[in-house]
Amino acid sequence: MTNQRSDSIWTRAFALLCLAQFLGYAHHFVLQPTLPLYITSLGGTPFIVGLVIAAFGATSVIFRPLIGAWADRWHGGGVMLCGLVFLAVSVLFCFLPFVGATMLANALRGIGWGAMNTGGYTLLATTAPPSRRGEASGYYSGVQANGTILFPAVGLRIIDAPFGGYNAAFAFSIALALIAAVVGAAVCRPTGRPTAALNSAESWWRQLFTGFDRDIILAASLLFCLQLSLPCLTSYIVLYAKENAVADFGWFFVVTGITSLVARPLLGRVSDKIGCGRSLIAAFVLEVTGLLFLPSFPSLLGMMFCGVLYMMGSAIGGSRILALAMERAPAERRGRAMASFSMAFPLSNGIGALLSGLVVDLAGYAWMYVSAAVLSAAGLALTAKHWGALK
Repeated sequence: MTNQRSDSIWTRAFALLCLAQFLGYAHHFVLQPTLPLYITSLGGTPFIVGLVIAAFGATSVIFRPLIGAWADRWHGGGVMLCGLVFLAVSVLFCFLPFVGATMLANALRGIGWGAMNTGGYTLLATTAPPSRRGEASGYYSGVQANGTILFPAVGLRIIDAPFGGYNAAFAFSIALALIAAVVGAAVCRPTGRPTAALNSAESWWRQLFTGFDRDIILAASLLFCLQLSLPCLTSYIVLYAKENAVADFGWFFVVTGITSLVARPLLGRVSDKIGCGRSLIAAFVLEVTGLLFLPSFPSLLGMMFCGVLYMMGSAIGGSRILALAMERAPAERRGRAMASFSMAFPLSNGIGALLSGLVVDLAGYAWMYVSAAVLSAAGLALTAKHWGALK
């Protein structure tokens, strides 16, 4: 009986953590298709869209070491709660109809995003049973991604609605972040002093400037490669659909979101059985295939098919890489390690958005997807190079 309890995934704390993350990611997914359309409506180019997205990634990366040290010395739940509140407040700047104000809002959102994710990953690493980390990672990342089923489409509907518009979409995203903060408050109570505060003789400022945690470099590098092409499927895809006059494009997000919802826990469990290396090979091959097919199928059904392939690859890869990060994160500095790991997502998102916007301005959307496939294929080379360690 004791072993069964210790191996249980769906505890109260894990359920509340997942709900808070779901709402926090829903806030983000409402803004993913909204911001590119809003910026172009203000006269911005695709490259300017990339700059705004990169501002989000830059601040998220810069502040992660400080946030990770904070999580080690305080509590992951409290850090997550503060991040959710910061996300909500930051969006207020989007109500100012200037591209510069939107860039500032997204830069501030990056700090809140870093805190929300670092706190969440720290809690996950302490609550997930070691024997079921792949499955727990699949559920956790699946819950985070579940927002893609409805919320990008809801954001687009709010923009087009007679009572709506961009400001209504921004207000809705703020409300989601605040509700997430209320849920997060239920898991923000420390259960005891953090291990780092007890055992680490290294001062907090020294931890801040020692930078990236070396134990997590491989997992973070793999996540970087896996997510580098993601802006093409989340932000630029709405501009690509608009260029091709694709109607009812919100259904694209519904179909790909359902794929992510179903695939992440199932493929997370599969990844526990087939191993890390094979899981990553499958992940990168699926992503590359979906990206290469996209320029050839500029219809709603064709884009859905390509999106499903891509999301299946992202699902199995994301679950396995998160499990790898939890396995390699030292217990005495888990917050710092998971902060280092979570830096890979905004860094890849920012760089990927900048490169994608630049390619669109120079050569068009078709070449953007081809170049994104080439970038994603770098993950195959990284997997092959470290095959022994991943095996």
